[in-house]
Amino acid sequence: MKQYDITTTVRVYDMDELSSEDQQLVYAAKNATKSSYAPYSHFCVGAAVRLADGLVITGSNQENAAFPSGLCAERTALFAANSQHPDTPVVALAVAAFTQGHFLSEPIPPCGACRQVIMEVEDRYQQPIRIILYGTSGIHVVETVKALLPLYFVGAKMK
Repeated sequence: MKQYDITTTVRVYDMDELSSEDQQLVYAAKNATKSSYAPYSHFCVGAAVRLADGLVITGSNQENAAFPSGLCAERTALFAANSQHPDTPVVALAVAAFTQGHFLSEPIPPCGACRQVIMEVEDRYQQPIRIILYGTSGIHVVETVKALLPLYFVGAKMK
């Protein structure tokens, strides 16, 4: 038997410790929670992506009575960015969640499906995406989705 350990680094920041660009992205993600359509869960998630040229595109979760045919905020934002600006890499993604009248204390990480999509976007542009997860008690930052999805699957592994 062989064994290897997988470790990851997550940095935790206060808002004022983030760069102004990252603060702007977090505020955009928080604001995007307002366009969430979450009549069933009442769990409003906003995401904002920053492209390599500085453009910020937002998305929010969109639920549907025919669960699970809704879509998460991260994928909404990434798909909008990729469809509107297919030649511009995504360099950062911020996520915030709002429920019961307030933003969550602890940051929420992307779900497995969103992690896979983020991985595909990283692979498509051959560069990491900085992931910024907002919580009122601290903001978690990882430098690549590989920190959240270490045993990742991309198309090249099918060859």
